[in-house]
Amino acid sequence: MIQQTLQQTFGFEHLRSGQQTVIENVMAGHSSAAIFPTGSGKSLCYQLPATLLPHLTLVISPLLALMKDQLEFLAAKGIPSASIDSSQTREEAQRIMADVKNGQIKVLMISVERLKNERFRQFIRQVPISLLVVDEAHCISEWGHNFRPDYLKLPNYQQELNIPQVLLLTATATPAVIEDMQTKFAIAPKHVTVTGFYRSNLDISVIPCDEQNKQQQLNQLLLPEPNLPTIVYVTQQQTAEHVASALDQQGINAQAYHAGMGHELREQIQNRFMQGQVDCVVATIAFGMGVDKADIRRVIHFDLPKSVENYAQEIGRAGRDGNLSHCIVLGNLSGLTVLENFVYGDTPESSSIQTVVDQLRSNAPEWQVITTRLSKESNIRQLPLKTLLVYLELAQEIEAKYSFFADYRFKFVMPQQQIIEQFSGERKHFIEAIFQSMTKARVWCQIDFEVLWMDYQAERSRVVAALDYFDQQGWIELESKQLTDVYQVLNNPTPIDSVVLELAQLFEQKELKDIQRIHHMLQLFQAESCISQQLAHYFADHNAPQQCGHCSVCRGQIAQFAPIEGHGVDDQQVKQWIEPLLKPSNGLMSNPLLARFLCGITTPKLTQIKASKMSGFSALSHVSFGQVLKQVERVTGGLTA
Repeated sequence: MIQQTLQQTFGFEHLRSGQQTVIENVMAGHSSAAIFPTGSGKSLCYQLPATLLPHLTLVISPLLALMKDQLEFLAAKGIPSASIDSSQTREEAQRIMADVKNGQIKVLMISVERLKNERFRQFIRQVPISLLVVDEAHCISEWGHNFRPDYLKLPNYQQELNIPQVLLLTATATPAVIEDMQTKFAIAPKHVTVTGFYRSNLDISVIPCDEQNKQQQLNQLLLPEPNLPTIVYVTQQQTAEHVASALDQQGINAQAYHAGMGHELREQIQNRFMQGQVDCVVATIAFGMGVDKADIRRVIHFDLPKSVENYAQEIGRAGRDGNLSHCIVLGNLSGLTVLENFVYGDTPESSSIQTVVDQLRSNAPEWQVITTRLSKESNIRQLPLKTLLVYLELAQEIEAKYSFFADYRFKFVMPQQQIIEQFSGERKHFIEAIFQSMTKARVWCQIDFEVLWMDYQAERSRVVAALDYFDQQGWIELESKQLTDVYQVLNNPTPIDSVVLELAQLFEQKELKDIQRIHHMLQLFQAESCISQQLAHYFADHNAPQQCGHCSVCRGQIAQFAPIEGHGVDDQQVKQWIEPLLKPSNGLMSNPLLARFLCGITTPKLTQIKASKMSGFSALSHVSFGQVLKQVERVTGGLTA
């Protein structure tokens, strides 16, 4: 049956050995994991079983671009599949949901955030599901890179939705991450298939290089063959712009790519690179997921990558056609504190966690959260705040119910009276009531939902549905903002102090792991034995050759990065820098917050008081956070919070 489907539906003669094992495990009803290198056919491991399993295959995918690529492939093979995503209209989503309910769709792709919506969970609970697939499954592990907090809830969703088995897919999982995935989804070790990370066509070099010479070194690497498809990875957006411009001046067809650019421009650059109209993309890590170009000949790290996992994923984009490709790191330690400071900036203080726990408990039984607002109130950045909210769900403090937009505003495209005339009877009165309760500025109108409820008992959901409909008809232009997540507060008897302590410890463990990850990467780049072999071993591949013969170490070039001296300053100077922050009007300032200020690590509170405009901000960005914190503690002598 597997072989027949492979040939007739997919047009392939043979499965690769790893694919065969995984598909047989899935068809035998076992929860399984496939750890395959990038570009080696992980997707077929769920696509083929999906055509044979009796019910729906539900796929969790982290990126819209990845979903679209896979849906196009499935459509080309005649497999009924769809996604529900943020780019669709309400009608499109409802039509897809109807097809799913009627059993007309075999594969449904969603983001993990979709499962936070109680109404979607209510709907999908009524649909029999054969298999839950988690793409980029390393996102589930706090010990992996690209950790996505909502992925932590997937084992709970599997139980809640009565899904009998799961298939986890990833290219970059260390032994610790594999163990974590196994534990969370009760996968037997024999149902984890690791096909090997080693790739003989990737030539890996680490070239020690002073910061001031890096651009010149890059030019020398690219100029002999300027037209080879190349990705140059950098850490910061301004570096991407600067390096691309410098390459352009050398006559290299290069373009910058980073998250600060508009979506359309990014898509345009990516398409031009795919089609060979741009030879070199100088990018932050915003570039890469969904880039399936087979002939990338060079991947160069101008700055240190964030971790071994990031490095592996990024070089994994080279040479997918099997031909020789070069992966080069221009290495030094000058960017080390920047990488570490990203980590320290994401660790909330205990007092901040306490603020959140106090707020949720005082809002029982229903807590409405606008994350932008809560981020400011608690002084926790938005990503770690989302992580904290997931931790609180797992600790059974709260349960996600649904999300809605708190603020809606619209402007008329069609005259108001003309819209009212489209309706009759009770519906006409309802539309009149909506327009009577609005407040109008020069162009934009805003709805007062409370007035509507008090005067007309009009439910918010019905009003929003009406506005959505008007927008879809082109009668109004609707804007929504202030996404609000609604949680039910559960009656957890654990004392607040214990909850806060436990959560703070979780974040501290995560911080420690993230810092260790950066140092593992430095060890790899300065290793005295074969880099390819060490990299393979890091990802649980024990079959790679002891000496690959195609890395800088095998060529006798062992990299050593010169230590960077973090020159501190005297205590008097530090005192002078932090003084403006200690004004009573700024509220209590903790020592870690003062250290973040000196290291140039932004937090919501520092943004609020415009700290980046003060002379001390980022003054010690070249010094390690731990060192700065010790100096601050010495200077303040316990005067701060």
